[in-house]
Amino acid sequence: MVIRRIGPLSLAKLAGVLYAAIGLIVGAVFAAISAIGGFSAAAARSEGAPVVAALFGVGAIVFFPLLYGGMAFLMALTGAALYNAIAGIVGGVEVQMQ
Repeated sequence: MVIRRIGPLSLAKLAGVLYAAIGLIVGAVFAAISAIGGFSAAAARSEGAPVVAALFGVGAIVFFPLLYGGMAFLMALTGAALYNAIAGIVGGVEVQMQ
């Protein structure tokens, strides 16, 4: 079996959703670290630091999935288009299945 063509939009949608999920996980970890930093700053009586840490945490849960998903979408779309162009010249990738 030889893969001669990949649907660029279908690959891009799959990669975008997959990496958005990964971005959500990364954003949650970043939010947790920000919360810990905010609590330690509150314990040290820093003015405004807990609010800034909370904003970074909430922002991370929104920002990272959008960033990861958007970049993966664009890269997969470009990669699939390039693959299709090159596979037309060299013949594609051979895959053996049982």
